[in-house]
Amino acid sequence: MAAALRAITFRQSLVKLTTTFVKKHQKYSHNRGYLLLKTKDSGSFRRWVHLSRCSFDLNAKENKDDVDASYHNIIKNTESTSGSGEKREFQAETKMLLDIVAKSLYSEKEVFIRELISNSSDALERFRYLSLTNAEISDKDRQLELHIVTDKLTGTFTIQDTGVGMTKEELVANLGTIARSGSKAFLKEVAGKDETATNIIGQFGVGFYSSFMVADKVEVYTRSTVGGTQADAKGYKWTSDGSGTYEICEAEGVQAGTKIVLHLKGDCKEFCDEDKIQEIITKYSNFVGNPIYLNGKRINTIEAVWLMDPKQVDENLHEEFYRFVSGSYDRPRYCLHYRTDAPLNIRCLLYFPEGKPGLFDMSRETDVGVALYCRKVLIKSKADNVLPKWLRFVKGVVDSEDIPLNLSRELLQDSALIRRLRTVLTNRILRFLNDQANKDPENYDKFFKDYGIFLKEGIITGTEQVEKEEIAKLLRYESSAMPVGQRVTLSEYGARIKEGQKDIYYLAAPSRHLAETSPYFEALKQKEVEVLFCYEPHDELVLLQLRQFDRKNLVSVEKEMFRDKEDVKLEETEKDGSLGKDEAENLIEFIKTTLQSKVHEVKVSYRFIFPPIRFPHIQTYGDVCFRL
Repeated sequence: MAAALRAITFRQSLVKLTTTFVKKHQKYSHNRGYLLLKTKDSGSFRRWVHLSRCSFDLNAKENKDDVDASYHNIIKNTESTSGSGEKREFQAETKMLLDIVAKSLYSEKEVFIRELISNSSDALERFRYLSLTNAEISDKDRQLELHIVTDKLTGTFTIQDTGVGMTKEELVANLGTIARSGSKAFLKEVAGKDETATNIIGQFGVGFYSSFMVADKVEVYTRSTVGGTQADAKGYKWTSDGSGTYEICEAEGVQAGTKIVLHLKGDCKEFCDEDKIQEIITKYSNFVGNPIYLNGKRINTIEAVWLMDPKQVDENLHEEFYRFVSGSYDRPRYCLHYRTDAPLNIRCLLYFPEGKPGLFDMSRETDVGVALYCRKVLIKSKADNVLPKWLRFVKGVVDSEDIPLNLSRELLQDSALIRRLRTVLTNRILRFLNDQANKDPENYDKFFKDYGIFLKEGIITGTEQVEKEEIAKLLRYESSAMPVGQRVTLSEYGARIKEGQKDIYYLAAPSRHLAETSPYFEALKQKEVEVLFCYEPHDELVLLQLRQFDRKNLVSVEKEMFRDKEDVKLEETEKDGSLGKDEAENLIEFIKTTLQSKVHEVKVSYRFIFPPIRFPHIQTYGDVCFRL
């Protein structure tokens, strides 16, 4: 008895002390029978003491100045069952199917939050649609929102929406049958009638069962808002432990909409942590169209910029969103806001960084920087098959309703559609960069200097000649016909090509000086043929892989020397003050006798003026020239 009295006294003293401290120094609220403190430094509520075990008056009037104005929570523990429950078995074939869905389908446990939020968002969108088209919807003017509460003490995760709710029959149909999608059925029902239901996310119907990855018991409280008045609608409680059966019973005190309570497993208590849940929501569901509140605080405040009208997005919003999706602190150099409905439904917002690529960005092991969404829900944060690897420097978001996903909404299916999506996006990016190069050549030259190596990688690794030539339009090289430092495109070279010339010539050299003094350049220079100078070690490989551009062959001047067979008669060598026939024959004989087996053949040529002698290798190793 003495111990019990001491415990009661301690709790009373604790509540009195806590209440005094809160009123003087902190803001407070109460939820689910606990006193919540809001510290000044963190700004987040922390549960302090359970009020039902203490002599604290919950009905006492709160001082409005002491309550956080931004705090908003609709989740209450007012539900209670009435009557006996009705136990049923899942209508799917076996318990094994539920085990697969709940335990083997998803690669990460955290995705259950994404699935539940998507389901709740669909319920809100259904209510919004029906409130416009159905006169029997009750309480049409209520706020459409989604609330989540975590409770470390009880080990529960609760999510509640103010959506359309479910009747008993819908509970059996939607939750009692595995792999049945109520959202998909609803979309079929309204197909062709109206476009106001296009925000529905759900495709499959297995997302709800992802809850059993982390919970050993799931409770669903729901009350439908379709038909009759709000007071007349019955509430229901659905309960299952994932073993293959579930129970449905009537419930009182159920709010309109749906509330799901997950009793978390022992090894999944991390999903009671507020910071962890906020991180997951920000990752997967940050752009869901309805407000999401976590423990009374709204957390999805960033808009889905890629779905906005491009004219409404200013530079500051672009910078803010770029930093959000890229995790970088620089600014975007270019911004591509692209929308199309054919051949695929695509909404994308792509950024080209202003900063130079780092050492790790050069590696092909680096992930692609584009996130893939479907109806504003993250499918893959690093979508490596949406853009080719050489475009890994591009950051942004791609949202498409047509992307084929598997049941877990994680893996992409139908490789033909994915290839089409990748082709459409790649072609649009190349077209965009070409437009930027024409509009502002100076700014594009800076971009090419920083990121040109990625474009060249696209030519080397590409398999389609058409795509290679589209990338080649973006290449820039110095030319023998232009001053030092001025670069030209392959298209500009082709526009200046002489009549009868069928090839585009290039010469690989470390610098302009060495290129212009190269003996290989000498012959073409005499013919006034334009030659592109390639200074980077990989440039020659790029043009070798490209092979053709605009139906013209790309030819190295070294190869041209071997290809151009020249037959000079010694009788003609006396022209232009050259050696006479006898002198030329004596020189040839002298060289052969002196060098013997070191030379394969000695010939007279008009190709070279300086240096006057060339020693070609017998094999295809190129020419070695000596100045005498």
